[in-house]
Amino acid sequence: MTTRAGFVALIGEPNAGKSTLTNRMVGAKVSIVTHKVQTTRARIRGVTIEGDSQIVLVDTPGLFQPRRRLDRAMVAAAWSGVADADITVLLIEAHRGITRGVEAILEGLSEMPKGRRIALAINKIDRVEAPQLLELTERLNAAYPFEQTFMISAEKGHGVTALREWLAAEMPKGPWLYPEDQIADLPMRMIAAEITREKLTLRLHQELPYQLTVETESWVERDDGSARIDQIVYVMRDGHKGIVLGNKGESIKAISKAAREELEEFAGRRIHLFLQVKVRENWQEESTRYTEMGLNFRDGN
Repeated sequence: MTTRAGFVALIGEPNAGKSTLTNRMVGAKVSIVTHKVQTTRARIRGVTIEGDSQIVLVDTPGLFQPRRRLDRAMVAAAWSGVADADITVLLIEAHRGITRGVEAILEGLSEMPKGRRIALAINKIDRVEAPQLLELTERLNAAYPFEQTFMISAEKGHGVTALREWLAAEMPKGPWLYPEDQIADLPMRMIAAEITREKLTLRLHQELPYQLTVETESWVERDDGSARIDQIVYVMRDGHKGIVLGNKGESIKAISKAAREELEEFAGRRIHLFLQVKVRENWQEESTRYTEMGLNFRDGN
């Protein structure tokens, strides 16, 4: 049996559907999905198997105009994901077409060394009519020489099998990079922090879109097979702490419950989750926070 294995980077603007596609292809939730843009921070790798091929998906942060250190580190992580991958898939939202952000990404791709393998996936195809889709495909392929073009709906699964089969066939020959039953190479502590951060983002997206982060402080295995997880939610101001806690602590209780339930489903066992909220005004300027998120602090310079 000839096995194949390789890395596929998914790039695109924030909210293009990269996390949804990662989760759809892996068949499990490994990447945070919210209706807020810029929610993916670390390069989360999902691992999926198609036939004799193992595809390691690198779900990069969305590419956008960076303003703060954290933004710059996220954008640098996305481009280094492209540089390290065997194949890159650019995701474009069908209904939004070629935005200024997409133009900037196409420019960035054109400046990369020759020989990079780039495919195009037009996502959310259910939102536009066929003629519009055809015209968009022609314009994009005129702007950049993509190896292949796929029409998909990551949310509904349309076209995803064709994309996955093509990627599997194109992976370099070689041994698998991860055990067969492993679906993500992030440590469970980081996945746990991402799940809690997703619940915070979903509940508080109006008030605190990006001013918080979550760290798993400790993970203790218990004799009964359950695990105790202690996490810290870092916010930037005292006023933010009150928003996270909510009236009589109702917000933090609801967030904790939702995160615990998803963690139990993900880990397949009982989880005891304890959240603390702490104010750290300058967490976005602390290198340790970046390491926790799988980002390089220096990339933010």
